[in-house]
Amino acid sequence: MSMSDPLLRPAPTPYREHTGRLLKLGLPLVGANLAGFSIHMTDTIMLGWYSVTSLAAATVATGLWFVIFIIGAGFGRAVTPMVAEAVEQGDETRSRRVTRMALWLSAIYAALLLVPFMYGEAFLLLIGQEAVVAAEGGLYLRIAVLGMFPAMGAQVMRSYLGAQELTAVQLWITLVALAANAVVNYALIFGRLGAPELGIEGAAIASVIIQVLQVVALMVYAQKRLPEAELFRRMWRIDVEAMWQVFRLGLPIGLTSFAESGMFLASSVMMGWIGTIELAAHGIAMQLTAFMFMFHVGMAEAATIRASRQFGARNEVELRRGAFAAYGVSLAFGVLVVVLFVLAPAFFVSLFLDPSDPARDAVLALGVVLVMMSALFQFVDAGQVVALSVLRGVQDTQVPMWLAIISYWCVGMPTGYVMAFVLGLGPVGLWLGLTVGLGAAAILLSHRFWTRSAHIARPVAREAGGAPILK
Repeated sequence: MSMSDPLLRPAPTPYREHTGRLLKLGLPLVGANLAGFSIHMTDTIMLGWYSVTSLAAATVATGLWFVIFIIGAGFGRAVTPMVAEAVEQGDETRSRRVTRMALWLSAIYAALLLVPFMYGEAFLLLIGQEAVVAAEGGLYLRIAVLGMFPAMGAQVMRSYLGAQELTAVQLWITLVALAANAVVNYALIFGRLGAPELGIEGAAIASVIIQVLQVVALMVYAQKRLPEAELFRRMWRIDVEAMWQVFRLGLPIGLTSFAESGMFLASSVMMGWIGTIELAAHGIAMQLTAFMFMFHVGMAEAATIRASRQFGARNEVELRRGAFAAYGVSLAFGVLVVVLFVLAPAFFVSLFLDPSDPARDAVLALGVVLVMMSALFQFVDAGQVVALSVLRGVQDTQVPMWLAIISYWCVGMPTGYVMAFVLGLGPVGLWLGLTVGLGAAAILLSHRFWTRSAHIARPVAREAGGAPILK
């Protein structure tokens, strides 16, 4: 008999211990995600101080950049479950192979974006943005596309280190990047510290600089901390088998994230149809909501790592218990966010606005309403992201991709459009649609995990190279 035999396994780990392990692994990731998001929030706040037009342009442009980035980032995110499973099984060779090929796929994807991003202004005009917003947004995108290369490389390295349960360093590197970004942004946006005043162009340049510094720091740390892995040795060699495994697992991850991010971008586009004030208020509310969501992202990454380890050990009981702990932690945090947003929405919105801006009062009034609306989907948002994370942990990504697309685009967006434009609810209607779409995803994805985990966590047929065959 082997340890896969239930008779030889120890008693189930208590839920409290699962929660403790999850928090120990996940809190540094939460901090890193918060700091990383704060880098983008710094851009938004400073551009809001610079002008409302720049704020509106940055809202649409950074949203577009992110939803395109998130597709390719799926290759990096695929590294987490694959490397974590390999580590559990003591297969260092596979860990190295899939990480290298994820770097290759990420670089290829970034290169394919160089030409399309040169036409960002034309695209923004095509989707109905005002001319002045499209002009500034297009300028931002022409510079920010260069940051795709380091940003995607950093995603791969964060996933690799996370799968090795080396998460604290990610927090410290990102905190340093946050401080550096604030200084560079201040200098380039407003023309301080001897730099020229570049406005939204300066924000884009600052982002590229910080992204390069982050990926270099992560690579240097990985080489020094895990020299025996020889991660970067013979990087030029293509491993077709490992590349295909990463592509097959990573593309559905990227497309799932694209479907979700695209839903939020589409809401920004439709908000732009209503007006610039509405778009600026929407951008602020989305920034605040996304900032709080970084907790769920960090804990979801930790949940993926924990689920991958139990998947590697083929331990259904511990997989279920770990997933239950992840749901509990995220839902508890959702309660805290609801309390904060209900008690002090005006305070949070005012952080993004220059007191002397003539449009401040109008943006503030609508922003408060939208922040209150965002409290509605805290729980469903937490539920769907945790479900996705544990499904990725057992390398089940293709069916969840379709469930997510149906939820976001066949349920959420049509509901938002009808409520906003047909029923005349305007911005509030769009946010209600987002809530409905996320709720559908939470239900469908959670059902997928809990009804299939008993099968996925047991020994399965495997292909050459270790990839599981999922039906």
